[in-house]
Order: sequence, then structure tokens, then C-alpha cells
Amino acid sequence: MTKHEQIIRYIESLDIGHKISVRLIAKHLDVSEGTAYRAIKEAENQGLVSTIERVGTIRIEQKKRENIENLTFAEVINVVDGQVLGGAAGLHKTLNKFLIGAMQVKAIKRYIEADSLLIVGDRTEAQELALEEGAAVLITGGFDTTARIKQLADEKALPIMSTSYDTFTVAAMINRAIYDQLIKKEIVCVSDIYTPVEKAAYLTVMDTVDGWYALNEQTRHTRFPVVDKTLRVKGMVTYKDIMGKQEHVKLDKIMVKNPIVVHPKTSLAYAAHIMVWEGIEVVPVVDKGYLLEGVVSRRDVLKALQQIQRQPQIGEKMEDIVASHMDMVTEERGQTAFKMTVIPQMTNQLGTLADGVFTSIMNQACRKMLQHEKRADISIENMTIYFIQPVPIDSQIIIKPKIMEIGRMYAKLDVDMYCNKQLVGKGMLMGQVIVR
Repeated sequence: MTKHEQIIRYIESLDIGHKISVRLIAKHLDVSEGTAYRAIKEAENQGLVSTIERVGTIRIEQKKRENIENLTFAEVINVVDGQVLGGAAGLHKTLNKFLIGAMQVKAIKRYIEADSLLIVGDRTEAQELALEEGAAVLITGGFDTTARIKQLADEKALPIMSTSYDTFTVAAMINRAIYDQLIKKEIVCVSDIYTPVEKAAYLTVMDTVDGWYALNEQTRHTRFPVVDKTLRVKGMVTYKDIMGKQEHVKLDKIMVKNPIVVHPKTSLAYAAHIMVWEGIEVVPVVDKGYLLEGVVSRRDVLKALQQIQRQPQIGEKMEDIVASHMDMVTEERGQTAFKMTVIPQMTNQLGTLADGVFTSIMNQACRKMLQHEKRADISIENMTIYFIQPVPIDSQIIIKPKIMEIGRMYAKLDVDMYCNKQLVGKGMLMGQVIVR
């Protein structure tokens, strides 16, 4: 285990809320401060710690993916560019909901609950009530609070924070941060689906061809990572590599060196693209030092992509809006087409269809047609727009995608857009085909 990994494991062993410093970790583990600093930054990227101005770096609870939309109070203080007045030991706790305290104290008591956040101005009575009920407090307008309130926050390990922004600006900022977290939730990574090394099938450089046959018989797989004694990936071996070779030949003589690998934080979309483009069934998952962490198969990737399509979404992006307003129709000659109405969200400052929305419409029409006719999807690599004319708000448009070329791995499509039977837009898309 490297010094970097030792530091990460040590940080994971610390209690939630524990304060961390470069100097103390370097001294405790007998490493350089530079090594300690880099490891702490990696721990921050992994969601193990959070650094807060004027407070320092603290150990926080690593959130599960299904709860990613919930912010910790440490994240809230960074979002609103605030400072901690008291209760720093509770910064790792998770915010379940927030409440704007623009009401009488008696009314606040009816709505406040544990693990929530009261956003309020210079009202010490409301601040004290929130802390007594188990809620954190965010004071707006840059105000301070009393020593008694700070002491109460410390006793209950509930943060009381202050920001110079006004109440409703703060509410908007927190809402935006929660929405950003929801968008990140949709970005599935390889780490969410891969088979860990403990359960993965792999071979070593000391194994021979007969070892490949034995593992093939056991797993029915034909492609395996080849690692050295430290589990560092050295190559891949497939049926094509061992075919015709004598059983005593070592794998390091016939394996494919420098294989394609992915990292745990690699996006699922990129992994799918690589596996389809290269035509491979299994890819090793490695850390930064090329140590094997597991494997991911094309079946795993496609299954996960299908599940993503069924996930409930909170908050719509433009792609979601376009897709939900697009209805499929069949033209007289049996050609698949789509119709939709230009709504206000799709327009620019002139009240006509925005250029960026036009590209989303082209993309969605092509994807829907491929899903309907070929049971496939497409990852766009190139998009060319030949021309686009102004399309007013409330206009009904017809989109006609047409397949120009399609193969097992690649497709080219032409798209025409009509309004009142007049051609108002034309483009062409090319990309990788992903078979469902």
C-alpha cells in the first residue's frame, strides 16, 4: 500500500466531524507535508472531507448516491460564502430541508424540525428556538449573534452561520446548489456499476495458456485482465491471443500490452462509447497507479443506461423539455416524423426558436427515431447545421430525420424541420450507435 493510500485509509478511520490538518497527518504517519496535502485533496474529491474558510478541514460523512441531493451544512456555508459563528462540530450533518423565518416565532415552531435549516435575520429568539428544536441556523444580512446563542450551538453541535446575502438570495443559492447536485446524480460513473476486484476474474503474468482455459471454463468469459503480483494491470488476454498457442506458454508473452482501461470516476457514457467503438466486452477498472480495482462489462453498461432512462427526475433541463413536447407521427409514405409546438422556454430574446434549442430538437428527433426503428441510441460526435430561419413562438413544427448511413457502430442522419410546410431548418448528425 502506498503512502497516499495509507493516508486515505487513515482519514476514513477518523470520526465524523474530526478536524484534519496537513501538519498533524504528516507527523502522525511519518510522511512529508506535500504527500499529506495531496492525499487530503484527494479525500476532498472523494467526499471524505470538506474544507471551510476560517474553520479548516473536517471529516464528513461520505454521502450515498441516492442521497446526493442533500447538502451538508459544510457545503451550505461554502455555497453562501459565509462564516461559522458556532457549532462547527455539526458541519458534517446533512440538511434535509430549509425554512425561511419571515414569520412570527410561534409560527416558526410549527414548521421547524430536526436536521433542517432556519434562514433568518437578526432575530435571536428565532435562532434560539431553532437550535432547541435541533435545527441549524443561517443568519442573513451579515449579522452576528450573542455569545449565549453561540454557546448553545456548540453544546448541541448544530452550526450557526452568517452570510452577507439577503434571505431570498440565500434561498435561491441553496436551491441552485441542490439542483446542481441533482444534475450530478444523473451522471452515472463506472464506480456505480463495476464488479470489484474481489469478485472479478483476472489472470497474472505468471499464468499460462492452460490457466486461461481453466478460468474460461469457470466463468465462460473470454477476455481477462493480466496483472503482476501487486495487482497492477499489465495487459489483456483474449481467445484470439491464446488460439493456437501451447498450454505451457506464459501469458506475458502473448497478452496485449497497454490495454484500454477506465477509472472509477469515468462516466458511464464515455465507457459505453469506448466499448462500442473498440468492440470490446470487458474493460479493467484501475486507480491512478494502474492497480486493478475491478472490471466492467458492456452488459453492465447497457443495463445501467437503460435504468437511467427510468429514473424519476426533479427539475427539467432543455433536453427533457424538448423530449416531453415531441410527439411521433407517421408521414404518408410511412416515414417517421415528429411534431411539437415552440413554447416560451424554447425561444430567444426575439421570441423565436433559439439556436441551441434547434440542436436539441435535432438530437432528440434522431434518438427517438433510432430507438423506435432500430432499437438503438446514438452518441453524437459531429453536428452540422446548414441553415435555420426564424420560427416564432407558438408555431407548430415538423421534424423529419432520415437515416443516410448506418452500420453496426456508426450512423449518419439528415434532419429537416418544417413550419407551415416551409423548410425552416436543416442539419446533419454523425455519431456512434449504441445497440439497446
